[in-house]
Amino acid sequence: MATVGAWIEGARLRTLPAAIAPVLAGTGAAAWAGAASAPRALLAAGVALALQVGVNFANDYSDGVRGTDDDRVGPTRLTATGAVAPGAVKRAALLSFAVAAVLGLVLCFLAQAWWLIAVGAVSIVAAWYYTGGTSPYGYSGWGEVAVLVFFGLVATLGTTYTQAGTINPPAVLGALAVGLLSCAILMANNIRDIPTDLPAGKRTLAVRLGETRARWAYAAMVLGGVASGALTALWEPWALIILMLALPAAALVRRVLAGAQGSALIVVLRDTGFLVLGVGLLLAVVLILG
Repeated sequence: MATVGAWIEGARLRTLPAAIAPVLAGTGAAAWAGAASAPRALLAAGVALALQVGVNFANDYSDGVRGTDDDRVGPTRLTATGAVAPGAVKRAALLSFAVAAVLGLVLCFLAQAWWLIAVGAVSIVAAWYYTGGTSPYGYSGWGEVAVLVFFGLVATLGTTYTQAGTINPPAVLGALAVGLLSCAILMANNIRDIPTDLPAGKRTLAVRLGETRARWAYAAMVLGGVASGALTALWEPWALIILMLALPAAALVRRVLAGAQGSALIVVLRDTGFLVLGVGLLLAVVLILG
């Protein structure tokens, strides 16, 4: 029987900042519009966290049964190592998606935005088929696009809309900021896995670009994310404070462009997660106070 520690490892807690950041940014944008709601923000956070954990377990299951994770650098995978039966990992993913669905229904009821149920359903389907099914789109280089759409635009703008009943420029820029930085997390992960993904037939965007261009793509995502957040200053001048994150962002970019490999990229993953959380938090504080 798997230990609690093994399940926690499988949930990949270091990816959770990418789930919280869009809720912070979206709630800040709702506050800027004079319509923030703490209960709805907490529900949105619950949806985002449950979806992220569900994606992590679904990827663990799908990659494990395919054999993609048999030889990899990074956190321990439950299915590939045999620590947990594949069926149990699959059930954990489905349970996480069910939690996200229930919380999302409550949020839609409070916001009286029933059309968002369809958006939530598409989000869950996209989460499963990232690595699941017979033709997972994550194996074809579309992972970063999905992250930008669902963990950037949908999560941030959905958070704002369910509180304010509308969206505004700070919400859109916040969505781009956290979305691009979340894409950078995935890109760093996929750069690390190029040596094992290529022979396994997993043609991620990093594999398709090649290592050198993938590293430059990571740089563009990180710098573009910070710049998008700072552009919120066009509507709320204090948002320029986000530029103080340019130094740690540049340090990450230098590390990746210098050729960080293997375990060094795991540190990059962690620090990029802190960066996206920092951007989301600063946006929330600035827009709430503004």
